[in-house]
Amino acid sequence: MPQLPEISSVKTSNGAVRQPARERRFPWLNLPFIIVITCVVAYGLVIVYSAVRGQEDYSFSRQAAGVAVGAVLMMLVWRFDYRKLSDFTTLFLIVNVVLILSPHIPGLGTDAGMGAQSWIKLGIQVQPGELAKVTVILLDASIVARYGGRLDDPREYCKALGIMLVPFLCIMTQPDLGTGLVYLFIAAVALVVGGARPKFLLITLVAGIAAVAAVFALDEVLATRNADGTVEYKLLKNYQRARLLVFLDPELDPTGDGYNLKQAQIAIGSGGLFGKGLFQGTQHSLGLLPEAQTDFIFCVLAEELGFFGVMVLLALYAALVLICFNIARSAGDLFGTVVVMCVVGMWLFQILENIGMDCGLMPITGIPLPFVSYGSSGMVLNFVMLGMIGSVWTHNVSKR
Repeated sequence: MPQLPEISSVKTSNGAVRQPARERRFPWLNLPFIIVITCVVAYGLVIVYSAVRGQEDYSFSRQAAGVAVGAVLMMLVWRFDYRKLSDFTTLFLIVNVVLILSPHIPGLGTDAGMGAQSWIKLGIQVQPGELAKVTVILLDASIVARYGGRLDDPREYCKALGIMLVPFLCIMTQPDLGTGLVYLFIAAVALVVGGARPKFLLITLVAGIAAVAAVFALDEVLATRNADGTVEYKLLKNYQRARLLVFLDPELDPTGDGYNLKQAQIAIGSGGLFGKGLFQGTQHSLGLLPEAQTDFIFCVLAEELGFFGVMVLLALYAALVLICFNIARSAGDLFGTVVVMCVVGMWLFQILENIGMDCGLMPITGIPLPFVSYGSSGMVLNFVMLGMIGSVWTHNVSKR
């Protein structure tokens, strides 16, 4: 068969000659994606460095190591064909259960404080519930992908929802309400993108609200009063109830979570338009702002760099989300679309919850701010998810 001659140029309708596009040296890389990732991570490292300076319990080098390890894993996952994972629903379910329940293994699990058994010791402390977010996303995406975008049978919907709730029920045995809420939001995004009927989603939402009300009511009935007059609840930990109630009325706990919220608001308000200056924050350096490097890292940013610094971070987040939306929209299969949208949905939920709780607009849950809050496990996790999104780009969009 004769070969066609190579086309060296193309003449357009107006007579101009257009040279063919040069072949990209690394077609699997998404340059805008890489640039935004680099800016977000670098910005977060600067804020973390300010928050942990002079503290013995936290190490900036550990955070930097998390970035290094995460970057390597991101590139490995990026090159892996994510489509090979779409049929492993049962395996993802088993991995989730084992991973999330591993802190209950005697000698392996360790108390994270306030009675939460959320960490395991493997030379270093690791939070399995945080790492399980990856497998939760893959589990939920593989479930809805089976229905081809039409989840309109009530029995199949209940079956899919039931499987998605398993990780949430497991994480609540620790208990870790913040991570559990992230699991629920990931499941909600998967159901919406996966084509669940709006009527089913509305019924699920109403049932969820009713279940929360029932838990509070039943907890009041099962509660026991100790000899010192304190009340011990059975279903929700005392600190979990306190965080929800302080959200409604900060004066209920002026020396506990109410104090934390007031200090957070003072730090944010004192930053003004351009802040006090990098490394010049007083609320966290004087020890007035608790957990400044994790839960309230946004307050450190707002105090030192002000409203302008906050807008820079939000602009970077917006750019990252928009790029991911474009990758999800252009993906060639439902599984890839759901994976990307679940990752984006998880990030958006964490951003809104973390910033909202610091401002008093959301209950305090301890949910980290993506790429900014201190924690090497969380940083590695986010890089792996970036690799998953990159894999969708590489094996779909970049080949068109």
